[in-house]
Amino acid sequence: MMKWTKKDVISIRDLSREEIDHVLEKSARMEKLFSQGKALGLLKGKILGTLFFEPSTRTRLSFESAMLRLGGSCLGFSAPEGTSVEKGETIIDTIKMTEGYADIIVMRTHMEGPARLAGENTELPVINGGDGANQHPTQTLLDLYTIKKEFGGLNGLTISIVGDLKYGRTAHSLAEALKLYDVNLRFISPSDLRMPARITKELLDLGLSVNETSDLDVSGCDVIYSTRIQKERFPDLQEYERVKDAFILDENILKDLKKRSIILHPLPRVNEIHYDLDKTAHARYFEQAKNGVPVRMALLCLVLNVRF
Repeated sequence: MMKWTKKDVISIRDLSREEIDHVLEKSARMEKLFSQGKALGLLKGKILGTLFFEPSTRTRLSFESAMLRLGGSCLGFSAPEGTSVEKGETIIDTIKMTEGYADIIVMRTHMEGPARLAGENTELPVINGGDGANQHPTQTLLDLYTIKKEFGGLNGLTISIVGDLKYGRTAHSLAEALKLYDVNLRFISPSDLRMPARITKELLDLGLSVNETSDLDVSGCDVIYSTRIQKERFPDLQEYERVKDAFILDENILKDLKKRSIILHPLPRVNEIHYDLDKTAHARYFEQAKNGVPVRMALLCLVLNVRF
């Protein structure tokens, strides 16, 4: 078994295929340990600092759930309102202050880059819980874990990523992780919200099959990864209004799906997945969210160098 050497988890690009596979294997072990009641106490006495400068539900709550289930505790904030950030305190000073209160930090910001800056300015481990339209590495790890649980692996799958591929950090992180596997990719988005060219070019240069389209064609896909059109990322609200209803998954797509096709979504959804799909055998987005707990439990232990 490989030894984990990463202090921070800032970008999925920082992780090798071997390291990602290691996290997925340890996540499966953690899920088993938790089901057997053997995980509690692994992080007893440790404190997780949750610094969320941008709203969050699943990421913040699943990290807190993960820490509590491991016997640790949490402190932090879910929005900058009511903190010294309102008085002008810099993120670096907030990080330096948190050094005295916690053993590990998970942070989310609306800007790109502060998580890496934080990691460079503290001895505490820092996990990026999402930075603007850039990266969301732990979401990608739980996405991959969900796919692996369903299919036994990732190689050979055809995966569609649908929706806002320009501003969607979950789409960026997932695409950059999938370059390490033998998969066929289909990017489905409005023409103005295509995957950043640098990501697509890197995938093509590596020899992956990548098809970009503005047609909602999910036929033959094993995984359909839907994302919402992110209103908060648009500099022009008229642009958002024009594309917000571009791709809605509903019962009309069922005729194009394989028997084992699954639909994923990082959530929250707005209207891009119709509620009628919730009751079908293809829906996996709530299970996907639930998988965030064992994945983040495993990652907390790995980063804090606790064996399990």
